[in-house]
Amino acid sequence: MSKARGKLKRTEVQRSAENRGKNRISPIESRADIPKARRVVVKVGSSSLTSIANSLDELAVATITDVLAKAHERNVEVVFVSSGAIAAGLAPLGLSRRPKDLATQQAAASVGQSLIMTRYTELFSRYNVTISQVLVTAEDLMHRSRYHNAHRQLERLLDLNVLPIVNENDAVATHELKFGDNDRIAALVAHTIKADALLLLSDVDALYTKHPAEGGERIPEVTDPEKDLDGVEVGTIGRAGVGSGGMVTKVEAAKIASSSGIPALVTSTANASAALEGQDVGTWFKPTGGRRSVRLVWLAQLAKTKGALTLDAGAVKAIRRRTSLLAAGVTKVEGIFRPGEPVALKEPSGKTIAHGIAAYSSEECAKTAGQHTDDVVDDLGEGFDGVLVHVDNLALLRRKY
Repeated sequence: MSKARGKLKRTEVQRSAENRGKNRISPIESRADIPKARRVVVKVGSSSLTSIANSLDELAVATITDVLAKAHERNVEVVFVSSGAIAAGLAPLGLSRRPKDLATQQAAASVGQSLIMTRYTELFSRYNVTISQVLVTAEDLMHRSRYHNAHRQLERLLDLNVLPIVNENDAVATHELKFGDNDRIAALVAHTIKADALLLLSDVDALYTKHPAEGGERIPEVTDPEKDLDGVEVGTIGRAGVGSGGMVTKVEAAKIASSSGIPALVTSTANASAALEGQDVGTWFKPTGGRRSVRLVWLAQLAKTKGALTLDAGAVKAIRRRTSLLAAGVTKVEGIFRPGEPVALKEPSGKTIAHGIAAYSSEECAKTAGQHTDDVVDDLGEGFDGVLVHVDNLALLRRKY
């Protein structure tokens, strides 16, 4: 065995041993602990990397590359979620603004993605950092087999000392299955790889009580979003025109991460180095919950429900005890949905307490609502068991913020 291959093998063994300990409690309890992180997801928005006039902002791209490469050199496992594919493709296609139709967005993304990756390859190579491109769609993180494939891919890349660059696959994503922004993709990726921390970077340095121009003050830390963000008007403060998110999606992503046990920091790309050094920058979202499967995170936080099932008091208690929802416990069916589509589960007062994947269509649910299992089988046939939402496809909602 050559010396190079021997070194690679030892590195893989060491990394595999480290990765087996990823289920540990994260050592990151505050922003000052970020330098202790062994695995970090960093997301940078389109507004920080591109412009309509100049396509790629060369200085911005070079700066973030420098910061992430140096973190990589310190043996931090970095996953970089990079927006900007659509924006980077606008100028080469002669477009003056972000297109609204899906086909043109896909065309721009196809052109822009190659431009971005070519530049990243050149810049990271100066630090002898090997990068890879990982394109994902909503389906990749929604469906169990695809999710495991994405998880294995990212874990193996990190084992091989590669810095993965993740982006939503805008060139093939449909309106129905698009996440709509990379902030939430970053939150799900952080959950998927059990990251120690999530950094959400844009052209805004922190979350403010109101627009800074109107005297708004920085919110340094969010411990309880319901209380800490009460009365805060979250909007798009930074440059408009090239991104699909804004501060709203960053706050949503930070809450998705923190509710799943992963601390998140929202700050500007200019503060990236300071953030990784643990300096007092941005807005820090402390973890508010424990980790759970990424599919349930998606179902609870991101799924667009197609309808709703209202439950009786007994069914509410049953699903809170983590059991499947039976037709007998449903009193009302709203909306039109097909088997396999997300639905909201409501208590008698109308409050949504869970999201689930419907096993039956809205028509079948309405026909069987309130019936016991034997009656459902009599009405619909042996293929129907009366379980409208299986417990494995049910996500109880934590506090809504």
